[in-house]
Amino acid sequence: MNNPIKLILITVVLIFTGCASLPPPAQMKEDIVGFELPRLPEDGKAIVYIVRPTSLGGIIRFNVFVDDKEPVSEMGYTRANQYIYFNLEPGKHQILSKAENWSATDLTAKAGDIIFIRQEAKMGVFLARNSIYKIQEYEGKYHVKHLELGTILKMDK
Repeated sequence: MNNPIKLILITVVLIFTGCASLPPPAQMKEDIVGFELPRLPEDGKAIVYIVRPTSLGGIIRFNVFVDDKEPVSEMGYTRANQYIYFNLEPGKHQILSKAENWSATDLTAKAGDIIFIRQEAKMGVFLARNSIYKIQEYEGKYHVKHLELGTILKMDK
């Protein structure tokens, strides 16, 4: 294999890797002692934090929608190592994430809830693929503390 091909392969691997392993739960819990989230739920609503704690597929944005795939339902998007948040009316909702594919998770929100959802990047055919799932509060707070704010398009759904 000649050097330019090796360089291209190494570059591609570096772009699409970068999943750091998480510290143990006890260490995450210790790290967030005294940490306050940037935003709490508004009166009568829940708040959802979407975290994307990896550099895999970093330049690809993962768009976040609530309840359907219509442009009016887009709440914002993340890139590598970012998070977003938005308020949600109480009730049953579907949170959707769009990359090369669509991924979704269902939830039931109550007033005052703080819900954390993780976007997981995977290698796709042309772009990064994604999956999303709910995570524990301590893990969500840990990520929010260590990530940068992504792009919030609107705060309420």
